Amino acid sequence: MTEKIQFVQPKYQQIALELAKRISDGRYAEGEKLHARSTIATNFHVSPETARKAIIVLGDIGVVTVKHGSGFFVASSAKAKEFIEQYQDVESIENVKREIHESAKRQQAESQHFLGLLNSLVEQTQRYNEDNKLQPYEVVVKEGFAASTVSDLNFWHNTGATIVAIKHQNKMIVSPGPLAVIEPGDFVYVVGDELAYQRVANFLTA
Repeated sequence: MTEKIQFVQPKYQQIALELAKRISDGRYAEGEKLHARSTIATNFHVSPETARKAIIVLGDIGVVTVKHGSGFFVASSAKAKEFIEQYQDVESIENVKREIHESAKRQQAESQHFLGLLNSLVEQTQRYNEDNKLQPYEVVVKEGFAASTVSDLNFWHNTGATIVAIKHQNKMIVSPGPLAVIEPGDFVYVVGDELAYQRVANFLTA
């Protein structure tokens, strides 16, 4: 399950948001004087400068007004509510952006993992093919094939494979020479790569 990413605002913005919530909730009525900057700083455990920045934010968007010599007064609970909604929208957007970023990172990691598995599979397949080049392939000679000697067929030149045995009826001829005859119905055992096997199959069953 994806962990929800928290969007962290600077401290003065967090204080501005909390004051806006209190105004929106009616704990501070319109026209009511807010606490002094030093009191706000003490209540939120921040410096007076941080408290001042929070009040300036609220003043810039019309939530509070500043009366020189008198202090800060609540101007609009509606604008306080708008500020809260805008903050929530920004928080949601930032969370979505970060979740997309995290998802992209996970997908990249998964893609790299898949690519690693694919490369490993290719390497293992190649090693298997290399290790099994000496494993004989069995090809059955098709009926209608004209009986011929290995030499007459020019077998290796035409197929790239080497015959290691020929089974004729119940007789197995191992390492047949160039004069060995291949007839329809024989089992021919060859070694070579996969392409050589395909060429042998086509050559003896054509």
